[in-house]
Amino acid sequence: MKKKVLATLLATAMTVGCLTGCGGGAAETPAAEAPAAEAPAAEEPAAEAPAAEEAPAVEAPAAAAEGTDPIANLIAATTGTVTLKVWASEEDQDLTTKLLDEFKAAYPDVTFDITLGAESESTAKDTVLTDVEAAADVYAFADDQINELVKAGALQEVAANYTFDVVNENATGAVEAAAVDGKVYAYPMTADNGYFMFYDSSVFSESDVQSLDKMVEVAGAAGKKIAMDISNGWYIYAFFQGAGLELTLNDDGLTNTCTWNAAGGTDVAQAILDLTASNVLVDMNDEDMATQIAEGNVAACVNGTWRAETAAEAWGDNYAATKLPTFKAGGKDYQMSSYSGYKLVGVNPHSANVGWSMLLAEFLTNEAAQTARFEARGLGPSNLAAASSDAVMANPAISALAAQAAYATPQRVGANFWSPAETLGQILASGNPDGTDLQELLDTTVEGITAPVE
Repeated sequence: MKKKVLATLLATAMTVGCLTGCGGGAAETPAAEAPAAEAPAAEEPAAEAPAAEEAPAVEAPAAAAEGTDPIANLIAATTGTVTLKVWASEEDQDLTTKLLDEFKAAYPDVTFDITLGAESESTAKDTVLTDVEAAADVYAFADDQINELVKAGALQEVAANYTFDVVNENATGAVEAAAVDGKVYAYPMTADNGYFMFYDSSVFSESDVQSLDKMVEVAGAAGKKIAMDISNGWYIYAFFQGAGLELTLNDDGLTNTCTWNAAGGTDVAQAILDLTASNVLVDMNDEDMATQIAEGNVAACVNGTWRAETAAEAWGDNYAATKLPTFKAGGKDYQMSSYSGYKLVGVNPHSANVGWSMLLAEFLTNEAAQTARFEARGLGPSNLAAASSDAVMANPAISALAAQAAYATPQRVGANFWSPAETLGQILASGNPDGTDLQELLDTTVEGITAPVE
């Protein structure tokens, strides 16, 4: 990408009202706040250690030409009130309100009319694509949605920086998650949209949590439950990927390749049946998980950083977190895998104020904002400086996510993955009540996952 003179870019953006984007395809993330169905979030993700020294595999946005002041140019090109619509998750409303007030105060000579709406990162793509032109000017979303958003022309390319270098000041994985075909289309906001194991150390030892089978044995003896949203494709992926059975997004950015029905697949399915048969490892969504942890019924759970506060409050000094354990399938032990994920902030190219939207997106994702988000909600920063702070590095959940990162893969799947995977999870979690042959069950699942996108 030839570097553009920033002043020229911004002046053009203000003149035409929008810049265009292009790109690939994607799928939903379990909620990020509420897992992945929040799953997330994606997560998804972890506080990555500062810095990869090799050059990022994406094109860096252009820096300002010497002697130019891009913000002054933007202000000079502005007439009348700058009207912006912003979407943030329900959990991020208070912090975002504070940041918006700070943003407006930073530019006292400009009149702003900024409205804030609630939209989960996990559902942002679906809402935006309902009517791209009517969608928010600035919105947060889970990184697995980026291909489809770019393809729909719903994301402005980050072709220039205002206040900081988006590429070099964020973790490499986060930057790559924000890019399509080597071009950056979003601003990394967190690096923690992934999952790992929370546990009560008064029930489990550090040795116990190395094996899921051992954890089931220990929890059963203590009259406690281990919770995991097995019916959610975001989480059941951990078993199949861990055993070397793959799920990948094809080059078309829409359809999937899946080998869950290959040799070893039925062993994984049987392992899930065996683990859940004890009624110790239980299928549980995020909201129920929070309730059951607080009531003392759940002593361990597979979840993400958004549930850290709940676990810490319930278990106090016994609160602990670690990477996912191993599980036994077909007589072999396999390390559970996971999805890594990131939360991003995007700018709508149809905005009447693209320049101000880009500047605001930077403000909502800069070092100070990411530090504030960690302090307020415990979310792991993608910004290298914020992620290297003592407070972040000492956080149990983020440390566990970092340990799990070695066994995590970026969430890149087509839309047809989620429903068949959910059905498979429900059947296995309920004990395969119809007695369906496991090979047949997996064949049907894979057929659905790999089906063409209509």
